[in-house]
Amino acid sequence: MTDWHPAPRSIPTDPGVYRFFDANDRILYVGKAKNLRNRLSTYFQSPAGLLERTRRMVSTAVRVDWTVVGTELEALHLEFTWIKEFRPPFNIQFRDDKGYPYLAVTMGDEYPRATLARQRAKDGTVYFGPFTKAWAVRETLDMLLMVYPVRSCEKSQFEQARRKDRPCLLGDIGKCAAPCVGRVSVDEHRAIAQDFVSFMSTQDSTVIDDLTARMEAASDRHDFESAAKFRDQRQALRAIAEKSAVVLRDELDVDIIGFAASELSAAVAIFHVRAGRVRGTRSWTVDTELEMDRADILELAIENVYEHDASPALIDVPFEPSSMEALGALLTKSRVDAGLKGKVGIHVPKRGDRVTLLESVTKNAALALAEHELHRSTDFVARSRALEDLRDALGLPEAPLRLECIDISHLGGTDIVGSLVVFEDGLPINADYRHFGVASARDDTEAMYQVVTRRATRLLEENGTMRYPTSLLLVDGGQPQVNAAHRAITDVGLTGVSVVGLAKRLEEMWLPGESFPVILPRNSEALYLVQRARDEAHRFAIRYQRSKRTKTLTSELAELDGIGPTRVKALISHFGSPTAVRQASVDEIERVPGIGRNTAERIVSALSGETAQD
Repeated sequence: MTDWHPAPRSIPTDPGVYRFFDANDRILYVGKAKNLRNRLSTYFQSPAGLLERTRRMVSTAVRVDWTVVGTELEALHLEFTWIKEFRPPFNIQFRDDKGYPYLAVTMGDEYPRATLARQRAKDGTVYFGPFTKAWAVRETLDMLLMVYPVRSCEKSQFEQARRKDRPCLLGDIGKCAAPCVGRVSVDEHRAIAQDFVSFMSTQDSTVIDDLTARMEAASDRHDFESAAKFRDQRQALRAIAEKSAVVLRDELDVDIIGFAASELSAAVAIFHVRAGRVRGTRSWTVDTELEMDRADILELAIENVYEHDASPALIDVPFEPSSMEALGALLTKSRVDAGLKGKVGIHVPKRGDRVTLLESVTKNAALALAEHELHRSTDFVARSRALEDLRDALGLPEAPLRLECIDISHLGGTDIVGSLVVFEDGLPINADYRHFGVASARDDTEAMYQVVTRRATRLLEENGTMRYPTSLLLVDGGQPQVNAAHRAITDVGLTGVSVVGLAKRLEEMWLPGESFPVILPRNSEALYLVQRARDEAHRFAIRYQRSKRTKTLTSELAELDGIGPTRVKALISHFGSPTAVRQASVDEIERVPGIGRNTAERIVSALSGETAQD
């Protein structure tokens, strides 16, 4: 056992929060557990059994301590508090994808001011939003000032108007009550601001009805100037209400949260629905930890959403977060502390309008994730940094401006294929992608040797004609595949090309003949680049393999009377893949339109039960 690892029996079995420290007493990671002994024991197993990020954290740490708490709720609260306070490098950190604008009313000031804000502060200011565009805030504010002429000027402008005893233009045109020159008292101006906040909070239609009645009354007494004023105010409030369409007819207050994730990142989106209307949308992205499942990420996301604001009493989510009951209790406590009533319920809706809206929010999360990953792949600075980091990590003489990635795929050891994808300046070059058929091979390493031999032979002819010569060959696999690829390049006599393998399970990089892998930082652009190349090669190989499976299935069934290309296509369309056709029973095949019982029996007897091994 490593010297600093605590003895298992010394660790309590109570709920609690633990912290890993490095040699400089910096907190590396904060986590919570229902049972501290069970959770911490997972960190102290053989390093070979740990995920890459966990292994790096444990190998960097020099001690761990823990704090026992009474309940899972206390553990949840303490964990979140410490993550925000210490920002440990191995904990995930959510990033807001934009600096969303808010409509803010500074109710903490003597003369409240309505304005656009980018940051939220706990100073008595009331915030509405977030809005997706700044112009939407300004447009809404401009319309509201026609009805609720609260101050909207800067403090310096307000003080200047008081000194000169002359209001600004907004005061002259009726969009400010001009408290600066005493047209209204402090209390009267605060009442206007409170009405402003009240309408934005509820958008009560009775306000519009009241303006309609006042307009008609003014018209009846021939006060057409006042009637026109009430008409304009009514139109302004109607325009604001129409901008937030009703999405839930029962006028619920609910936050609906969507989630999307890839291997490297996750995104969370939220719709704030108040009185049945969407009042604001927002999304966050995060680079995920390999050892965290989506329930843990969603839990952290919800904690981040309500870090500064109390939640509504109802939250809809696509699946249950970790510690669901404790999380609900924590959010309920925040509501009580904010002076609000109602227990917070976290639900996974199963039917109705809320399910439909959840699907829309999930689409927004998927779009935020795609935009985040697209930005990383198209950002020239990020791509340049990735190539430079890859050069330094692998000890290459120069940055690999052109890298090629090879993957092997097969069907139960047969129909072996190889795929080649090419990246230049960190971007895929689709025109240079290639497929390779392998007649026979004992295993993946022999197949890799054959494919790399053929590619290396071609590179001897092509490297002088390409914009960038290929300088790095990335293979999908660990040390056996890397050694096979290196041996192939050496046998062909190709020089100037380095070989590295990316092992899928731990995302570690292996160099030929090395006993230990190269570990890239989990959030590095270099790791993102090689993972993207590996995944693209795998996708390209699988697509080719599937086309071969279809041809193989067609060939096998062609010998049966009455089974032509049309019926083969119907089978694949019905079951989704050739492999699924092979695994189907007689009864299942009989359900395919155009195929009877006898034909189904002949198909099943003709097909083997091979399955894909990609």
